[in-house]
Amino acid sequence: MPTQSDPVLARLRWLTWPIVLILIVWQGLPWIERALIGFEAQPRAVTARGDLAADEQATIAIFEQASPSVVFISTRQRVRDFWTRNIFTVPKGTGSGFVWDDLGHVVTNNHVIEGASEAEVRLNDGRSYSAVLVGRSPAHDLAVLRINVAFDRPPPVPIGTSHELKVGQKVFAIGNPFGLDYTLTSGLVSALDRSLTEENGATIEHLIQTDAAINPGNSGGPLLDSAGRLIGINTAIYSPSGAYAGIGFAVPVDTVNRVVPQLIARGKYIRPSLGIGVDEDLNTAILRQLGVQGVLVLQVHPGSAAEQAGLRGTVVDRSGEVIPGDVILSVDGKAVDSVGKLLARLDDYRIGDRVTLRIWREGKELALDAMLQAGS
Repeated sequence: MPTQSDPVLARLRWLTWPIVLILIVWQGLPWIERALIGFEAQPRAVTARGDLAADEQATIAIFEQASPSVVFISTRQRVRDFWTRNIFTVPKGTGSGFVWDDLGHVVTNNHVIEGASEAEVRLNDGRSYSAVLVGRSPAHDLAVLRINVAFDRPPPVPIGTSHELKVGQKVFAIGNPFGLDYTLTSGLVSALDRSLTEENGATIEHLIQTDAAINPGNSGGPLLDSAGRLIGINTAIYSPSGAYAGIGFAVPVDTVNRVVPQLIARGKYIRPSLGIGVDEDLNTAILRQLGVQGVLVLQVHPGSAAEQAGLRGTVVDRSGEVIPGDVILSVDGKAVDSVGKLLARLDDYRIGDRVTLRIWREGKELALDAMLQAGS
């Protein structure tokens, strides 16, 4: 007798074949379309964008205005071959800088050129010039170079102010990170009046903290506000890996505008001073015993501004007992709790300015006026 097929299996077969046929057609649909339409593809029509947003236009304008004033700095170091006694130069490092004035002065960080024997400055248009060191201030991590541009000189960067900065303001950094020419990054002012201790032990005060991306090679480049004005010089990053980690620092332009003219005129920066002797280690040890926060005056130099103001230094009597001198608590109402803070506060003034010192003397607080003198 003939075997009768299962009606369920028969229905499954009838359902399976259409599904398989649909899948085959689906997979081959692109080839069918190409056969019908043709194998030559045409570019797609461009969708109209419309005008750029206002903040984009402003950012573009800032970069186009400032980038011609930003320079790329490469340094070389002179070395002597131990065996042949021959002297030659080897690459040392790179950094950024910017045009300060129409006389060919270029401002950068001191650590960009420190230890270098030669420096070359490349302008935005590709022209390169050998630079001459005019002056530097390691305490502020600032240096001034000079190049001789005979014609078509790049414009100086417009100068702003930093004492009016607010946390949250937009900022823009232009530089040459990792040797990548003229890179623009943006961010905010994250904090103000930061301190940073460098590898050589020097502490730089009054720094601007920003989250604008600053990487190796950005050092010495300008930090700009939303009006395209210089508000700082990118100087360092905080990063365990050595790359961008969201914390960068810049020397404020008010410091730059005070230090750079002296570097151009004298080749060095002369700090305002009271004419006193201080020491950070002794300051910490003795004031801990006194229970006072400030700066202990160890010595008052004869004929100094401090002597004229009536400050008293620390003395040691015949029995060897240390009699603490005056402790400076504040300068014009701004507290100082370390030697570095005192130097930074005095650095806000110019030689010849008068300041009011709040001091601690034998358990009492007094106010003295002093005229700042030229430091050594």
